[in-house]
Amino acid sequence: MSINKIGVIGAGLMGNGIAHAAVAAGFDVVLVDSFPDALPKALATITKNMDRQVAKGSLTAEAKDAALARLISSKDVSPLTDADLVIEAVPEILSIKEAIYKSLKDVLKPEAILASNTSSISITKLAALSGRPDKFVGLHFFNPVPMMKLLEITRGLATADTTYQAALALAGKLNKTAITANDAPGFIVNRILCMLLNEAIVALHEGVGTVESIDTGMKLGANHPMGPLELADFVGLETLLSIMKVFHAELGDKYRPSPLLIKYVDAGWYGRKTGRGFYDYASNPPRAAL
Repeated sequence: MSINKIGVIGAGLMGNGIAHAAVAAGFDVVLVDSFPDALPKALATITKNMDRQVAKGSLTAEAKDAALARLISSKDVSPLTDADLVIEAVPEILSIKEAIYKSLKDVLKPEAILASNTSSISITKLAALSGRPDKFVGLHFFNPVPMMKLLEITRGLATADTTYQAALALAGKLNKTAITANDAPGFIVNRILCMLLNEAIVALHEGVGTVESIDTGMKLGANHPMGPLELADFVGLETLLSIMKVFHAELGDKYRPSPLLIKYVDAGWYGRKTGRGFYDYASNPPRAAL
């Protein structure tokens, strides 16, 4: 199946990044979000990030203008009737995803592929909810999507070979390196990464080290480009907690969320997006908040 038009549902951090990468690769894209402020914010972010690429010389001004011309936005799913692929990129809450799939059942053409950017929920379970399990696949992008080269592809139990092959071909067109993960909680990357981030928060909570010592230790001792607490702030602490709750339910106590993580999320301290997490982003450069 040839993919020319892509729908992206969810205009948040991941959704606007996926839309950016897709229009830059030559696809027509419809970005959908029902929240009134989400779409203008997403379009401004995409434009700003493309302007940064132009300034760096990795994108021409003409290519930027052409890419933005291929991007339209909508508050509902009605423009997706001729989409070849729709990627759902909403929060890791099963009821929200289920409602979206229900809204798409009478909209998508029969041959359209439906994908989820989920980083933790079973693709087989989501595929069953979608009503088109043979045309459902997991496409897990990484933040920031335009820069990160990895695309984690996960087949559900009923995913057709043609759907999987279309996903592999898409990765190539997006200039991504694809890896294939079995349908298990967290797949490959997040199953390992989120435990690392959570354990760093546990170490901080138990007083094993300070924010600075934990992050410096992992950057210099394990050659990580970002420390785990800095990365947790970048991912979003509320996102990390949602994923850890799924893992805890599916995989047991070794994935129990740190009490400190829960406390920070309860306080509304989500990391970079709120200006406060393990670092205080009101200062430049950010300083450790503890």
